[in-house]
Amino acid sequence: MDRLRKAFDNLKPRFSSGGKYEKWWVIFDVIENFFYSSSRRTFGLLHIRDSSDVQRIMVTVMAATIPAVIYGMYNIGFQALSGAAEGGGKFTEDWHFIFINLVCNYEISEGAFVTTILFALCCPPDVPLWQVAVGISFGIVIGKEIFGGTGKNFLNPALTGRVFLYFAYPTYWSGDSVWTALDGYSSPTILGIGAQEGLNGIQVNYSWFEAFVGSIPGSAGETSTLFILLGLLLLLWTRVASWRIVIGVLIGTLATSILFNSIGSDTNPMFSVTFIWHIVIGGYAFGLVFMAVEPVTGSHTNPGRWIYGILIGIMVVLIRVINPAFPEGMMLAILFANLFSPLIDHYVKESNIKKRLKIQANYE
Repeated sequence: MDRLRKAFDNLKPRFSSGGKYEKWWVIFDVIENFFYSSSRRTFGLLHIRDSSDVQRIMVTVMAATIPAVIYGMYNIGFQALSGAAEGGGKFTEDWHFIFINLVCNYEISEGAFVTTILFALCCPPDVPLWQVAVGISFGIVIGKEIFGGTGKNFLNPALTGRVFLYFAYPTYWSGDSVWTALDGYSSPTILGIGAQEGLNGIQVNYSWFEAFVGSIPGSAGETSTLFILLGLLLLLWTRVASWRIVIGVLIGTLATSILFNSIGSDTNPMFSVTFIWHIVIGGYAFGLVFMAVEPVTGSHTNPGRWIYGILIGIMVVLIRVINPAFPEGMMLAILFANLFSPLIDHYVKESNIKKRLKIQANYE
């Protein structure tokens, strides 16, 4: 490791201000901070949980998104070509995702950079780029910086930007019910089909395996549960993600979906969608892996993480099933849980204090 440290030290002047590769400093800084902690220190207590620093955590999250990014770019092109074969005309190239990310991307901290990546991945492929600029600006400024920056925000900034666009421009952000990748050609997503025809309608158009792999219409980074799970493995291995939140979300989703399946409905087709379908459609997997487990806005106590995860799992099914006008529910479910996260942790800590006082009283 001493040789690696020496190699970084030798290369740093070339990437620093005035160096030959000055414009590539951000990339060099990200790679260096993946292996070594930054010499910069925070003087608050917000981030001091263990030996990991914020930069390394954010770089790990960026690395975890790579499988979803690569597959998302491929899938946009694949779906557009499929549409071209069926409907004719020009098709939107998968490079549109890169343009979306370029609108979001400028020299900023790792925390804000991760926000731009996650925001771009949950955007529809045909979203107007000016809306991308408005949404990411709103998410970072109103969702994060206005509260003091990374570590002090209580809402996920990427989801804050996305939900702002959904309510500000509903004709473009219709809950992922329509996916357009071609001039004059559009197709409904699985959630759109489910809202209209239920589970039977979904199975007529797509197999569960297609939905799991991601060869379906949808936002750039949300379609492939398989490639998103690859990122989850990295986040769990590095302990950036909490397995308690992951299991809690799955438990909440399973219990609520079984409840609605058993009740059934003659007027609402979404009652028929089962647990195994809920986890592979829409933004469920993406939200679970990259949004729900986000260490700043989620619960920080272990019992609280269970409650927080179960709350998200319950809410995502409730929103998807009870509100057919908005079939995608993961975004709002996570933001709803973000609001309750401090309250959950407060009562967990109060419970711990009472237990400690009771034990102390028994000893006395």
